[in-house]
Amino acid sequence: MKLNRLKKVFDDQKIKNRVIAVYLGKSESTISLWRNNKRQPNLEEFYQIAKLLRINIHSLIEPTNWKDETSETYEELAKKYQDKKNN
Repeated sequence: MKLNRLKKVFDDQKIKNRVIAVYLGKSESTISLWRNNKRQPNLEEFYQIAKLLRINIHSLIEPTNWKDETSETYEELAKKYQDKKNN
């Protein structure tokens, strides 16, 4: 599942993993995992990356399109939970 846009943003800004790694005090392999959506930075790390690149933090995260989402609503999930709890 693609959660972040780090690869696109880093490519657009022509920034190397090494620069981000040094700035955050992380290994280049950690940054590579983030860049390739194998792992995710925490919120503070996203904030620091956005600050370094002087961009809005939202630019680093894949947008959602909830109107196209077909998963169950909160009410449907709550009813299932209640039914399961009562059985």
